[in-house]
Amino acid sequence: MTIASSTKRKFNWVTISFLATLHVGAVFAFLPMFFSWKAVGVALLLYWISGGLGITLGYHRLVTHRSFQTPKWLEYFLMLCGTLTCQGGPIEWVGTHRIHHLHSDHEADPHDSNQGFWWSHMGWLLFHGEYEEDIPRFTKDIADDPFYQFLDKYMIALQFGLGALLLWLGGWSFVFWGIFVRLIWVYHCTWLVNSATHKFGYRTYESEDKSTNCWWVAVFVFGEGWHNNHHTFQFSARHGLEWWEIDLTWITIQLLQSLGLATNVKLAPTKE
Repeated sequence: MTIASSTKRKFNWVTISFLATLHVGAVFAFLPMFFSWKAVGVALLLYWISGGLGITLGYHRLVTHRSFQTPKWLEYFLMLCGTLTCQGGPIEWVGTHRIHHLHSDHEADPHDSNQGFWWSHMGWLLFHGEYEEDIPRFTKDIADDPFYQFLDKYMIALQFGLGALLLWLGGWSFVFWGIFVRLIWVYHCTWLVNSATHKFGYRTYESEDKSTNCWWVAVFVFGEGWHNNHHTFQFSARHGLEWWEIDLTWITIQLLQSLGLATNVKLAPTKE
């Protein structure tokens, strides 16, 4: 797909309207009437729960790549956390990411970085893509799970439920920070893995794509910035392979392992 051909795609007006609303709402959070440090703390806590535990640990390393195993109750909890990012239910997210890995930086890659930083960061989300039709083929291992189906179907309803809880706990400041600001922050941090870590940083391995290791993305997304390592060893539960490549999600997996909650942990081969 060339840039020219991408402009012929149909706009996804539902996604465009949703993202526009969230971005506007995030701006309102900075008005004095909606600002409080407690609300900022709530946003940071939910950022870790939804983005760190949900997307990075759950959606990505656990289910997409099956780099380790957990009890089913913990897997379902992590899937619920990931759904609270509104990046799509687990079936949609996992399918899209598996397609990305199969065609990374090639025409069939949903967010092909060859189309430019903006496209790989968020431009691809504003259009309907042909890859959507292939998602069922890449998610046969989870597509029939009733809980996964529930999360895919009621993703927005769950977000409204969280919003109602935050409104009850702390008023509109909690809602604007815990929903709007938090979602926008998690979105752009996640999208940096698609964009920045295919453009900035260094390459330890000659993978067949443009993936890079980018330290500052790793800071924002709990270790996901060591993307060249990940593309080389997709099965590995650990992405930061050098001592200086801090990987908070790998530390979390080690903690779960010590508690007997993470088993069959797969790792990249060590350098000799």
